[in-house]
Amino acid sequence: MNFSEMDFLIIVTTFVILTVVLMMVAIYGIFIKKKSELLLTQQKQVALYEQELANAHVEIKEQTLNYIGQELHDDLGQKLSVARLMTNKILPCSENENHVIAKEINLLVGECIQDIRNLSKVFISKQVEHFGFLDSLEREIFRIQRLNLLEVEYTVNNHDLEINSEHALILFRIVQECITNVIKHSKSKKIMLKVMDNRQNIMIFVKDNGIGFTHEENNEGTGLRNMKSRAQIINSKVQIYSVLNEGTKVSIIYNKKTYG
Repeated sequence: MNFSEMDFLIIVTTFVILTVVLMMVAIYGIFIKKKSELLLTQQKQVALYEQELANAHVEIKEQTLNYIGQELHDDLGQKLSVARLMTNKILPCSENENHVIAKEINLLVGECIQDIRNLSKVFISKQVEHFGFLDSLEREIFRIQRLNLLEVEYTVNNHDLEINSEHALILFRIVQECITNVIKHSKSKKIMLKVMDNRQNIMIFVKDNGIGFTHEENNEGTGLRNMKSRAQIINSKVQIYSVLNEGTKVSIIYNKKTYG
């Protein structure tokens, strides 16, 4: 079969046109793909920015709540505590109407202190839910050091504890009660906090070198009963060892299988 020059020219022209069309389609496809990738990248960047912005807002909110709670507890709470101590000194010396007024002031200051503690606990609860147990504990340690209340020796073997937020809050409250007892009653200059994590348990130890107490003196005070009752809620154990004039050690054992 013979082809004329015209037929050959038509074939070549058709081939060239098809090639050009295919190239244009390919280029257009690449362009669309690149454009889609660019849009997707931009969307991801916008989403990431919005997420970081939201996290920043949460961080600022939590820091603000934490700051307010600490200031209420540390500043105003301490001043009211001093005021109450002063009224306690006045009460035995007061007579008649002045005695009644001093007693009412003492009761009112006590109610204010309790209200401030309750309010600061609400703020700190949010802190524990957001930051977690260890971060909240370390913030509490920083507060103690900042106020120069005690020398703190702190050790932890794992910063990635597996514990749900509700249980973390209860554990934090127990440790917080331990610390409060040391500050108020032990006359200790140093507190040792240790958090040990293993496969089954999280063990927390709080130890001081204060005056200690005997079992007869202890008689299960309100603070110690609160610690044990809170521990029972999350199926944990609180054990207290104390030797007179040598100090007190509290061990808290949290079973990880309690939540799972």
